[in-house]
Formats: sequence, C-alpha cells, structure tokens
Amino acid sequence: MLNEVLAVLQPALGQSYLDLTAGYAGHAGAILGLTENYKHSVLVDRDECAISHLKPFGEKGTDLIRSDFYGAALKLLECGKKFDMILMDLGVSSPQFDLKERGFSFAKDGKLDMRMDSSQDLTAEEVVNHFPKQKLVDIFVKYGEEKPKFATKVVEEILRKRPISGTIELAELIKSKTHLYQKTHPATQIFQALRIFVNDEIGELEKTLPLVPELLERGGRVAIISFHSLEDRIVKEFLKTEHARGLEARLKILNKTPIVASENEISSNLRARSAKLRAATRI
Repeated sequence: MLNEVLAVLQPALGQSYLDLTAGYAGHAGAILGLTENYKHSVLVDRDECAISHLKPFGEKGTDLIRSDFYGAALKLLECGKKFDMILMDLGVSSPQFDLKERGFSFAKDGKLDMRMDSSQDLTAEEVVNHFPKQKLVDIFVKYGEEKPKFATKVVEEILRKRPISGTIELAELIKSKTHLYQKTHPATQIFQALRIFVNDEIGELEKTLPLVPELLERGGRVAIISFHSLEDRIVKEFLKTEHARGLEARLKILNKTPIVASENEISSNLRARSAKLRAATRI
C-alpha cells in the first residue's frame, strides 16, 4: 500500500521518519528517497535478516535498531526522540512468508518456527507439540478467531498425531478436520494464531500504541497498516479513544474508515486484500 501510505504521511524534504516495522524497506526506501533526511530517521525490525538488508540506509546515517517495536519505542522515548512521520506495517513481510525455513507459510514445507526474532526461544513447534489441550484451543480461538468447536477438533487431532514436525503436515491435519468449501485454506487462521502467539504481536501492539503520540512532533502523522480484524480493532479503538479525549486529545483521526488496497495492487499482491490503513495526526 505504498501509494496510500505516501498519501496520508505526505513526506516532504527534510522531515524525520520512524519506521517501527521496516522489514525490507518497501515503504522506507520510498519515504527516505523523498525526505532525504537519513540522519534523523530510524528504521526498526526484530528480524536479523531485515536489519542486514537495511544496512545501505545505515551507511547513509540512518539509525538501525534490531528490536521489537515496543522495546525500540521505549528506547527512543528515553532518548527524547520525536519524528514527523511514523509507520507501523504490522504482520509478516513477504520475504518472511516466502522463506520456507521460517515456517510462516503452509504453502511450502518447513519447520514449525514462525519466530520473527530467531534468537528467541519459543517456536511454533514448541507450542504445537508441548502445550496442553485447553491452552492450544484458547490460542486458536483468541488469536485465530476460530470457532471453539472446530479449534477443539483440530487440537484433539494434534494431540493424537504429536509430534508434528512441519508446516505441510500441520496444514493437512487442519484441512482433514473440515469438509466445508472455503475460499481460503482452512489452516489460514490457525497459522495466524500460532504466529501471533509466538511473537506476542497483540501484546506488543497494545503496549506500543500509547507511546506513539509521544514520539510524534506536533503536526506529525502516524500510519498503521493491519492485516486482520484483531489488529485493526485494537488500532481503531486506540485512535477513537485518543480522539475522544477532548482538550487532552493527542491525536486527530485522518480517516474514519480504513483505507484499503486498490484493485490493481490486490491483483498483483493477494496479501494486500486484507490490509487496512488507519492514520492520525499529532495535535
């Protein structure tokens, strides 16, 4: 959603930029190319591969931080940093999906990993093969928004088939428990749930959002892209609450309904079909 992000952030020459989920610089490259303010901008990612990819920006003076976005936000606040623009592009980047060894995708056979930060201990394999029945059901219902009855059927099959070693094996197991036609693969939501849990994505988001206004200059803008209803609901409620604080409000909502990807982008990138962009400006 590059064009949509540029439209809401409106980057101008000399402005500072904070990308809390820089990934492989799909947005950062375009924005920094317009601002040319490399030395007062910061790119954050917890993925070592992404940080390695961002090194050319570091050579131009951009601060690169390998961290989850909550830890980075705290560090930047402690240093008194403020920015004209902030972007949070939530979820998994396309290169992470495409590398089978990362275990994010059920389209390619790989280990049940799903860690955005490969140095952390918890993996999807640990969750699937060692967590108790009710904990697994709770994860699939809460983070995958699966129906409890279906989640329970899947978990009972997991318990029977343990140990489960790969993504295809798990995806086929999930598929075997449904006989209904679905537009998306029946494993989609459970893989989403595992990824969110392993990386504490919801917890990170909930802790980071209240820090964002303090990282923005007056008149600065924040853009947040989410890819599923859990994330979007949290972002929507946060912005709505901030906007409703009256004289104490720190943010003003720029778009009351989320901006979605164009048909052209969706046709060339199916992952964009679920993207929702919300934006606000610092009062």
